Amino acid sequence: MPRRSGTCLRCCLVVFAVVSALCVSGPALYWKLKKGLKSGGYSSECSPCICDCPPPLSLLKIAPGLANLSVTDCGGDDTDLKEEMSKQFVDLLTEEMKLHEVVSEERAHHKNITLVEARRVSSQYQKEAEKCNASIETCEHARELAEALLIKERKVTSLWERRARELGWEGGIKAEA
Repeated sequence: MPRRSGTCLRCCLVVFAVVSALCVSGPALYWKLKKGLKSGGYSSECSPCICDCPPPLSLLKIAPGLANLSVTDCGGDDTDLKEEMSKQFVDLLTEEMKLHEVVSEERAHHKNITLVEARRVSSQYQKEAEKCNASIETCEHARELAEALLIKERKVTSLWERRARELGWEGGIKAEA
């Protein structure tokens, strides 16, 4: 079904293109064919024209002020423009290369400043990380010591509790009422 609708669409577009072309060029072709049929000689209906027309007006006669406009006169009063236009092509290229060099130096300077700042911040973060690692190691060492002391305290408590039971102590701590 989609293939059939695509074919139909193409046919419609071709018909539309042909009709459009005939509408645009049809009248011109009609008059050209009509003139071509009569080109064998003058028709009996009209005699050849004898024209006594005045010559066409020139642009200078219609608008005399337009003749003074020229490209060389453009910006004649502007000294900066005169100076810029009088430069040689090589000078202009040299000046543009210098401008590109200045821009690239500014970009390199900005990049270097950004790089130095990034290194400074990175170093600061590195120092903070080292402080954190040292604090973690200190805390871990303190935890290990506390764990060893707890184990030692439990052993001592167990020893005292065993001796107390041997001496007749029964039970644990009584809650006061």
